[in-house]
Amino acid sequence: MIEAKRKLGLIFFPAFDWAISPTHPEREERLLYTQDQLWEEGIFDIKGIVEYKPDIASEEDIKRTHFCIPNVAAVITQSHMISAGGAIKAARLVMEGNADRAFALVRPPGHHAMKVVHGNRGFCNINIEAVMIEYIREHYGHRRIAIVDTDCHHGDGTQDIYWHDPNVLYISLHQDGRTLYPGSGFLDELGGPNALGKTINIPLPPMTSSEGFLYVIDNAVLPILEMFQPDIVINSAGQDNHYTDPITNMNFSAQGYAILNDKLNPHIAVLEGGYSIQGALPYVNLGIVLAMAGVDYSGVVEPDYHERAIRQDKSISEYIAKICDEAVRNYKRFHESFSHHRAIGQFQTRVKNIYYDTDGIREKQVESVMICDECAGVLKIETVSSVNPLSVGIEIPFAACSRCRDVGVKLFREAKESGKYAYAKFINRIDREYIDS
Repeated sequence: MIEAKRKLGLIFFPAFDWAISPTHPEREERLLYTQDQLWEEGIFDIKGIVEYKPDIASEEDIKRTHFCIPNVAAVITQSHMISAGGAIKAARLVMEGNADRAFALVRPPGHHAMKVVHGNRGFCNINIEAVMIEYIREHYGHRRIAIVDTDCHHGDGTQDIYWHDPNVLYISLHQDGRTLYPGSGFLDELGGPNALGKTINIPLPPMTSSEGFLYVIDNAVLPILEMFQPDIVINSAGQDNHYTDPITNMNFSAQGYAILNDKLNPHIAVLEGGYSIQGALPYVNLGIVLAMAGVDYSGVVEPDYHERAIRQDKSISEYIAKICDEAVRNYKRFHESFSHHRAIGQFQTRVKNIYYDTDGIREKQVESVMICDECAGVLKIETVSSVNPLSVGIEIPFAACSRCRDVGVKLFREAKESGKYAYAKFINRIDREYIDS
């Protein structure tokens, strides 16, 4: 009998009762073919690889992470609660020592869901990785966490949620936003005033192959992780970089994904995109599962794979090398000499216009964060959309300092008393108070 070097927990949730439409790329068949492939390959006969049922996330798990307008029930379904619960189950397996690694093969996905949620954008309603991360922090203590997002689309939602958090490193390698939804994820997007350098984007040109992706891992991602020294590494494991994916323009392979996972060695992986339901997902997921378990994956090859046909051009390799050098410089610049000469106690504001492409919703936000040298800073977001009136969310962040806690409590009280907001939301991580009014 083959034995895994690392105990691996697998959590499946195909979400039979949820799809944007019966023929939409994001539908239940994404996981059904993978399940069949894993059973046919005898994966569950390998000692140390075990399948688990997902948990069901609670409303508090969602309210700890998001400002849902008008409320949680209005913007998600039970399938979203179970998908997030599958990610939470993966975290619990690892954090409680029942598995060395865990892979949540769940849907609906989540990395385009931002801090504020009015509906579905990029096939995402809630950010299941963020819900999982905040569950980890709430139940297992303060952890330095790194998210490496390998989805072909920039994870603008995850970036938005952790933009101000100095203890969460977000690294995204994705197809250049000038050529693909959501049109973001550029080198100069580096994080808010309290977390400069903790957001690192590596936009890659179309037709990047396994050679390019693995170069990024070796020459940018792993060196930055070594400097950051996270307690936990999470792979936001999108698989739509594959050469057969119908909605992207990359040339990654199943073998490349397995090698990437082997090099990255994440504690937890959570499935994101990937829409080549038969041509890619069964093989990619098989390779990732074997790599996470520490089992030989060299035989995982797609039936139509031809290395020469998808080899990247020399000019692409040269461009990627320059991008990696700049990304590492960006991180080092703030890692080694983060300036403390800032207007501590003052608020910095940015205005955001957000489009929910799936639901056709338009939103405008005014986001203000207190500049703080002790924590992520108290956050205030005023939001109005084409489906909801002016509302506000106030967040006292995890491990907030006493000043940010006091200011956050005051801001929420003033917002409630002003009468100008249809909905006022409050995330108070210090006192574990989550108000969804």
